[in-house]
Amino acid sequence: MEKERFTYNVYKGLQKPLIFKGLKGKFIYIGGGCVIAALLVCAIVSTLTSFMWGGLTLCIVMFGGLGVTIILQRRGLHNKDRRKGIYIISNTFLIDKKRYD
Repeated sequence: MEKERFTYNVYKGLQKPLIFKGLKGKFIYIGGGCVIAALLVCAIVSTLTSFMWGGLTLCIVMFGGLGVTIILQRRGLHNKDRRKGIYIISNTFLIDKKRYD
């Protein structure tokens, strides 16, 4: 008697970054941090001054932080070096293999 072997479908999208409301990967956490920071700063400002200033602070900090996050996301998930031009690397730093054999 042979036992039946069960097969399971494997989710193929595991290597893709998580996407939420247009934010990808690490930028979800940065955006969430901006929202939480905006709420905390709003609470502090509204208790020290007035509700109007707290609401204004909330809008400025939240939308400013999310705007910066979107700009950072457009540059890419990883920090990229975007220098342009022609670079000449001299042979000074190359290791001579014959010397160490």
